[in-house]
Amino acid sequence: MHKIVSPVSLPDVAFDPVALARPLDWVGMDGMALPIRLAGEGGAPLLVPASVDVAVNLRDPDARGIHMSRLYLQLQEGLANEALGAPSLRRLLDACIVSQKGLAESARLRLRFDHLLLRRALLSDNAGWKRYPVEIEAELVDGHLRLTLGFSVEYSSTCPASAALSRQVNAQRFAEDFAAVPALSLPMVHDWLAGERGMAATPHAQRSRADVRVELRPAFDELPLASLVDALEAALGTPVQTAVKREDEQAFAQANAANLMFCEDAARRVSSVLAADARIAAWSARVAHFESLHPHDAVASVSGRNA
Repeated sequence: MHKIVSPVSLPDVAFDPVALARPLDWVGMDGMALPIRLAGEGGAPLLVPASVDVAVNLRDPDARGIHMSRLYLQLQEGLANEALGAPSLRRLLDACIVSQKGLAESARLRLRFDHLLLRRALLSDNAGWKRYPVEIEAELVDGHLRLTLGFSVEYSSTCPASAALSRQVNAQRFAEDFAAVPALSLPMVHDWLAGERGMAATPHAQRSRADVRVELRPAFDELPLASLVDALEAALGTPVQTAVKREDEQAFAQANAANLMFCEDAARRVSSVLAADARIAAWSARVAHFESLHPHDAVASVSGRNA
């Protein structure tokens, strides 16, 4: 039979003498797979998988290491049982510091997960789930919480230059086809526009993405992901769709025509939303248009700090 060893008799080399005494900025673990609790549709609690990084500073130069298992157990308990928000993150970071029994005075946490939001179709009575990649960074130093929210929004971008060139070609064909017609009637023009001859060229469009990063003010407790996504998608005008019928696809084409934009235009639309939000202390955004004309991407970046 195997002898059962009492935990108090197990060796712990973490308390062995340190050869090179020195405090360390951060010590911890990256890439832990843990569930986190979010508020789902209608406020119902929802557990989602996340990749979690955690670290604390090691302020004691004579201590060989930190208590990593305590951090893991603290996160496993806290993230699954309390909805994610500024107050819960502060409590969790403080608990991580306390768990180190004087070895640490600062803690930081990074969470990466996909957040699903139910999005309505443009016209039909349909809805579908859309995935938004999210990264949250929380850092507690000297009792001050610094909270950063990062996420991505996908949208469609139709090139204004390509649209202008397409309109020119369409107008030229119209002039050619009706050059010999002495008098045009509305039905004639309607039938021509509705037929294949009525579209000599189409502008190029592509799926695009805005990567946004905001530092939240400590006065606001919520993590305003859904409201920021709503505001940005409204400003861009052409968020990618989920469940669609033909009427939704037609409405999407109309939205693209009404929102022609270069990457520079998209970056300015994004910045106008972020600069006007009182919950945001500082922000940065990068938009990328994954070109269908070129084998490379068109990108633009913008950042700012709110008063």
